[in-house]
Amino acid sequence: MAIHVQLDRVLLERGMSLTELAERIGLALPNLSILKTNKARAVRFSTLTAICRELECQPGDLLVYEDEE
Repeated sequence: MAIHVQLDRVLLERGMSLTELAERIGLALPNLSILKTNKARAVRFSTLTAICRELECQPGDLLVYEDEE
């Protein structure tokens, strides 16, 4: 996968746990964990919006493109 989620890095910078974020945005912890571990095949804009709002970040802080060569 060429797009990687850096949710763990942003959470660490904010001093927030995955559990706390899940509670704040109203998303089930297992679903958020799938996103954090780069196992998600898609992400809804509404989910991305909620994460960015709670973490006070931009989508580019969470998602990075890496060439697969």
